[in-house]
Amino acid sequence: MGTNQRLISFDLKAEMGFFKKPDINDGIYLTYNMLHRPVLLGILGAIAGMKGYKENGVLPEYYKRLNHLKIGIKPLEDDKGNYTKDIVSYNNSTGFASNEEGGNLIVTEQILIKPSYRCFLLLNLDIGDEKTLYDNILSYEAEFLPYMGKNDFSAWWTDVREYDPFEKFDFNHDYRIESIFVKTEAVSGYVARSMSMFSKESKEIPFLYFERLPVKLDEKLYQYDYEDFVYSNALFKSEMKMNEAGDFYQIDEDQIIQLFE
Repeated sequence: MGTNQRLISFDLKAEMGFFKKPDINDGIYLTYNMLHRPVLLGILGAIAGMKGYKENGVLPEYYKRLNHLKIGIKPLEDDKGNYTKDIVSYNNSTGFASNEEGGNLIVTEQILIKPSYRCFLLLNLDIGDEKTLYDNILSYEAEFLPYMGKNDFSAWWTDVREYDPFEKFDFNHDYRIESIFVKTEAVSGYVARSMSMFSKESKEIPFLYFERLPVKLDEKLYQYDYEDFVYSNALFKSEMKMNEAGDFYQIDEDQIIQLFE
C-alpha cells in the first residue's frame, strides 16, 4: 500500500445505544442492532471537530468531508452478532412534541445495552481531514463528544491498533472474515446448498447473522441507501470468492476484514 496510507482500528463502546430505524413498529421506535456506516461517519466527524446536521435537506459537513472513507465494522462482546435490547418509555412534555401547547407525548424506544464495535479505517495521511482523524484517534482525543446514535448515550474508544503490513486478500486459502461483510450471490447460494461452503477445518458450530443496514445517504432523496450484511464465525473454503462485494484485506497473519464505502 501507499506509504502514507494507514489502516487502523479502535474499539468503540457505550453503556447504551440507539440507531433509529426510519419506520415505527406499533408505536415503538426501533434500533438497528449493528453500528452502520452513516452513524460511524457522524462519530468520526465529532472526533475530528466537523459540524453536524443544521437544517433539513442539507447534508452535514462531516458527511460531505468523510463520505469517501473506507470503513469496516466488527461487533464485540456480542451474542452471535446480537446485542441485548431493552424498551424504555419517557415523557416529552414540550408543545413541539405533541403539536399542542402543554401537551404530553409518551415516547417509547428500543435501545441497545452495552454495544461495542471494532471500527476499521483506511486513512490517507496526505489528506488533512484524515490526518486529523488519525492523530485524534491515536491520542484518544475528540473535538466534540461522540455518542452512540443519540446524544444521551456518550461513547468512548479503547485499544487503538495500527496494522502494518496489510494487503488485499486474494482468497488463496480457507478464511474467516472478522468484520461484517456485504452479502453476495455466493453467500446466498451456499446458504441454499445447506452451507456446503463451510470448511471442514472449522472447529466451531458456524452461525450466520444477517441485517440490512444503511451505507450512505441518497443525496437527492435524502434517504438511506442500504446493503444486506452478514456476520459469521464460519471458516469458508478458499474457492468461495466474495471479492465482487468489495475490498477484503488481510491484517496480521490470519485476520480478514472487508472495507467498504
